[in-house]
Amino acid sequence: MTFDVHLAVQILPLLLRGLVVTIEATLAGFVCALIGGLVLAPGYRANSQIARTASRGLVEFIRNTPLLVQLYFLFYGLPLLGIRFSAMLTGVLGLGIYYSAYIAEVYRGGVDAIPAGQWDAAQALRFSRSQTWRRIILPQAIPPVIPVLGNYLIGMFKETPLLAMITIPELLSAARQVTGTTYRYTEPYTMVALIFLVISYSTSLLFRHLERRIGV
Repeated sequence: MTFDVHLAVQILPLLLRGLVVTIEATLAGFVCALIGGLVLAPGYRANSQIARTASRGLVEFIRNTPLLVQLYFLFYGLPLLGIRFSAMLTGVLGLGIYYSAYIAEVYRGGVDAIPAGQWDAAQALRFSRSQTWRRIILPQAIPPVIPVLGNYLIGMFKETPLLAMITIPELLSAARQVTGTTYRYTEPYTMVALIFLVISYSTSLLFRHLERRIGV
């Protein structure tokens, strides 16, 4: 099948509208994941054994179940319990919850790299636990893991086609709409692949630049 350049240009506005939805879901989901990771990560060092066990168990459960299954549960299962969200909010929450488990592990790695003397110094200065995390640990733990966070942002962006399964009109959904009306597959899917490639590569360059800045 030949590649129709005219058709590719003609469908580009529709694909770009889907791209806007994809980017919105990715950025909102990533913010939720960053916050969720910050909630889960301190649980590894909680004073309570119950809190530590709960944090580890929750992270392992989320990481070892497929994202698509979690999205289906949020979108189709929660309404059976009387809890209902819009498709977009469900997608954002699904992405945020799923990736928060991975980002919590990233935070944990950054925190574990902090010398034990930092914790002892904070205790000697009578910092509260929240002050220790906010003023000493996190400012040192987060910058070195920014490149890894960038990898997860790109991974989340590439996972957004799963949102089509819960009726979110993202980029791949726009391509499927084109195929349903034109019966052409080469142009829309090639354009989608190129868009994903350009944005993913640009994002990787951005985080590489941030990594160099942090190194300096």
